[in-house]
Amino acid sequence: MPGAGAAPKPERGARDSCGAAPPPEGVASPRPGGSFPAVNILASQEEARGSYAEMPALPWLLVVILCQCGGLACPEGCRCLLESRVVRCTHGQLREIPQGIPRDTRVLHLDANEITGLPDGTLRELRQLRELYLSDNLIENISPAAFGELGSRLQLLDLSNNRLQQLGPAETASTLRAKMRLYGNPWHCGCSLQELLEALPLEAETLEDVVCSSAAREEYVGQPFAVLLNTGIDFCSVQQRTTDVAMLVTMFCWFTVLIAYVVYYVQRNQAETRRHLEYLKSLPIKQPSPEEEEEEEMEEDTLSTIL
Repeated sequence: MPGAGAAPKPERGARDSCGAAPPPEGVASPRPGGSFPAVNILASQEEARGSYAEMPALPWLLVVILCQCGGLACPEGCRCLLESRVVRCTHGQLREIPQGIPRDTRVLHLDANEITGLPDGTLRELRQLRELYLSDNLIENISPAAFGELGSRLQLLDLSNNRLQQLGPAETASTLRAKMRLYGNPWHCGCSLQELLEALPLEAETLEDVVCSSAAREEYVGQPFAVLLNTGIDFCSVQQRTTDVAMLVTMFCWFTVLIAYVVYYVQRNQAETRRHLEYLKSLPIKQPSPEEEEEEEMEEDTLSTIL
């Protein structure tokens, strides 16, 4: 029996005056102000620390490494900085654009590699790309659909020190709105390059970097293309005049052949007509009948018509 001064033990399911159920056994009751004793709070914190300490450290280490290094999304030979969304593949001995570049990349460094060209759809997935560095490669040609819709979003395109002679049709390259670096390429100065540079929104310093490595005339080689254009040289008009002269020469040749064939045909018919007359003269002469005279007259009329 409980002592006289002991408080009665609450029954199961009993509630206090406020309608709340009493706490289970082993858990301290809150103080009148609504706070638990400090001893119980410290005990719960120690238990939580112990539970974290019991977890293995290897999975947490792997998570940290994957978060810092970009995980499996970064191509081999490249370094991906996820916070700044920069991918560096410089000096990677790459011969083509690597696969698996993160789609949210904003700056892509592919300089100092062995890339020879940009085929269609190479950068189609990189819709947030703003700067593309392709300098010091072996690029000789760029497909018309290499950039696609990306051309209107690019802010910087570095194609310096490659092997470019042309940059593609003016209709396709006109979608590019980026600041471009084009120096150090063996450009062929002609009408197609003039149309391309007129279609692109290039800066004056960029135009000065385009130097002619080959051209229709030897005096143009080694000169900046912009300087030649400023002197009034129109490569497209020169090409048009050359085309017109070639067409005139071709037409003259065909006309000469036609005249020669007509002359040959007329001379051949005259020779055959003379041989026929000589044959008729060699025949024995006899008194022709009225019917024969009419036939001879008809033949003479026919011959005269042929002549």
